Amino acid sequence: MNDRVQDIMTKKVISIDEGIMANEAAKIMTEKRISSLIVERENVPIGIITEKDFVKKICTKDLVSSKIKVGTIMSKIQTYASPDTPVEVAVQRMVNHKIRRLPILSEGKVVGIITVTDLARQLRTILLVDGILSEENEV
Repeated sequence: MNDRVQDIMTKKVISIDEGIMANEAAKIMTEKRISSLIVERENVPIGIITEKDFVKKICTKDLVSSKIKVGTIMSKIQTYASPDTPVEVAVQRMVNHKIRRLPILSEGKVVGIITVTDLARQLRTILLVDGILSEENEV
C-alpha cells in the first residue's frame, strides 16, 4: 500500500474561530452533518472540537453552551500530517496519540482531515480489490 494521505483524506473541513460560542459550533456541526470542527486563532489551526468534547466538557458538567467559547473546550492539535505523508505514518500517529481525527496541514493551513471512517473506507477498498484479484488468479 503506497497511498498518501491526500488520496483518502476528507477535503471539506470547516474551521471556526476560538471565540465562537459552543452552541454556535454545535449548530454548524448539526447543519453540516459533521462530527468535528477545526478551531483557529487568527487563521492558524490550534485545536479541534468534537461531539465528544461537547459531551465531556459541557453536558456532563451542566454548563450552558451559549456561554462557553470553543477555545476553552477544544482539544489541542497534538499532531498532524501533510498531504504527501504515507497513510501508514498517519495511522501510526493517530495510534500513538490515541486520536480518531488527524488534521492535514499544508503551509500552516488545514487542507483536510483523516478520520477513522476514512481509514475504514480505505481498508474496505483494499480488501475488496485483494478479493477480486485472488478470485481472478483462481480462474
